[in-house]
Amino acid sequence: MALPFDDTQGARDPRALAILAKTIYRELRSSGYTTRDVVSLAGELVGMVASDVRSKSQQG
Repeated sequence: MALPFDDTQGARDPRALAILAKTIYRELRSSGYTTRDVVSLAGELVGMVASDVRSKSQQG
């Protein structure tokens, strides 16, 4: 599954992230990942974002 990412900063369609999340979820589930796997992935992503936020808040 290839995801197109760009470097555009600014306003995005408010539905874009919901659509992306639904697409990723469906792709994972159709590839055999369990609900537990998806929840684990979500936890890992939240942890990475939290770490990034902490790093940026300590810098500035």
